[in-house]
Amino acid sequence: MRIYSASEWGMKTAGIVLAGGLSRRFGSPKAFARYDSSYFYERAIEALESICDEVVVVTREELLERFPDDVNTITDLPKVAGLGPLAGIYSAMEAVDADAYAVLPCDMPYVNATIMNKVRQHHKGSVTAVTVAGKYHPLVSVWHTDTKKPIMDALLSEQLSVMKLLHELDVTWLNGSSLTNNEERIFTNINKPIDLERS
Repeated sequence: MRIYSASEWGMKTAGIVLAGGLSRRFGSPKAFARYDSSYFYERAIEALESICDEVVVVTREELLERFPDDVNTITDLPKVAGLGPLAGIYSAMEAVDADAYAVLPCDMPYVNATIMNKVRQHHKGSVTAVTVAGKYHPLVSVWHTDTKKPIMDALLSEQLSVMKLLHELDVTWLNGSSLTNNEERIFTNINKPIDLERS
């Protein structure tokens, strides 16, 4: 399938790599775990950069120095620091002005550019995200810039659940089987090292 460049979409698209989790179950920062000789964060950037005008990695302060200088990294804004993935998405939206934001967590190393291209192609409404066998993956997604205010409102009210917010928005759910023939593997969250060995 052809991968469309960012300029062909007709709107500015920014990529957001979420790499600020505490990785308690994994035992070390998942952004720097390796699969196929690449760091997880590198694979996420690669999956996004072909369809995005720019890509930003949202991480924790103590991890900043571990990223190369050519990687665009930010941390959560102070007013939302540590409030989970919605805080990361909001902080990236504040840092990079765009019409749409393609989001990918760093702990899904099998999601590639072809998959994200298909999600981007099917994007409509406020948010487009993926579901596989009844399991929702709201962070493999594309968010319209108009969602920035609802995200901020949710954070200010201490409503940190991504899924709860999506119930209030115009969401398009894409079945993983329409994106790949191996959806259960492709959309695996790597939470522990053994998950990588099994997949």
